[in-house]
Amino acid sequence: MHAPTLIARKREGEELSTEEIGWLVDGYVDGDVADYQMSAFAMAVFFKGMTAVETAALTMAMMRSGDVFQYPPGAPVVDKHSTGGIGDKVSLVLAPLVACAGCRVPMVSGRGLGITGGTLDKLEAIPGFRVGVSMDEAAEILSELNVVMMGQTDRFCPADKKLYALRDVTGTVPSIPLITASIMSKKMAESLDRLVLDVKYGTGAFMKTRELAQDLAEGMIAVGREMGVEVSAILNPMSEPTGRTVGNALEVIEALECLDGKGPEDLRNVVLDLSEIIAGVSRAELGAMLDDGTARRKFDAMVSRQGGNPDDLPRLVEIHKAPVIREVAAPHSGRVLAMDAGGIGQASLELGAGRAKAADPVDFAVGFDRLVKCGEDISHGDVIARIHARSEADAAKAEAALLAAAAIG
Repeated sequence: MHAPTLIARKREGEELSTEEIGWLVDGYVDGDVADYQMSAFAMAVFFKGMTAVETAALTMAMMRSGDVFQYPPGAPVVDKHSTGGIGDKVSLVLAPLVACAGCRVPMVSGRGLGITGGTLDKLEAIPGFRVGVSMDEAAEILSELNVVMMGQTDRFCPADKKLYALRDVTGTVPSIPLITASIMSKKMAESLDRLVLDVKYGTGAFMKTRELAQDLAEGMIAVGREMGVEVSAILNPMSEPTGRTVGNALEVIEALECLDGKGPEDLRNVVLDLSEIIAGVSRAELGAMLDDGTARRKFDAMVSRQGGNPDDLPRLVEIHKAPVIREVAAPHSGRVLAMDAGGIGQASLELGAGRAKAADPVDFAVGFDRLVKCGEDISHGDVIARIHARSEADAAKAEAALLAAAAIG
């Protein structure tokens, strides 16, 4: 095979075979296909797209570029993936909850980038929690607890890691076939029986419109079908943050409230909506496992198994206490019409809760809590949020951004 020929054929909109796509990916990982050639291929895909069969072939090739989870026969293996959002701490609740229903949940997650938060950063707000576990250790934890929450190892979908870095600097990130293959290669490497997708759209999401989110969901479902995995999707608006917190430790605290049968109603509803699809038990049974402490005990056991101390969980508010905590008052009475997720996410990023580049550190303590929700009636002077910041200057800037993001009618 000849890389320039394959690139030219895709540039002209031709369909490549499974073998040709596999050859390109293998060559790229091995160094036989150069960065500039793979960049050209990605740009051709960006403009010409891929069929469902091609996208599945790309997904399969990237999945097979590294290690794949293997399990003994037993309980169904399931997972959930979110396309990202603001205040999205759903995974922290869903993974232990679904494990309590008798499923195995090998959740390989990512870090935040830009305004979108990352599950790994939130987990690392728990002192001692290790997200860097090996595939062998992950298998041991799964056999003991039915759940592990971990980061991507060096040998887990290396083709995706290499290609994503290339797309990030060549303007080819927003391509539905490439997004689909990137997400699904990692999920298929978990050797799943069932996968549910939480596809976000709106100002705080990568996909800005419901139509684009629908296209992405359909693409991922089609790839799952091609690869023999049961994939379902729910489209959720990301016009306001999920729950009432944004920021790493603050979101963990809110997730713990949900695991205790409390917390914001919208967070609980999203958790139950997604869990019901993959868990194999009823919504009522899942709700009972939140309310009676079963899911919380599973989370605590996972924390302990992965290096943390469950006794630290009630103390997170003190462990990660920001130097400046400022209440933001409503400028007038009325109904909350909007709490723009994109604006609040950007403000959280500038406080230090997120990262602009992959190598940036995150500040676990900063962010927002006590955020009001759309539809609530408030009076002049009521607290519409609290800001957790490193300095008064940071807090003042965040307050201005928050007031710009809030619409009270």
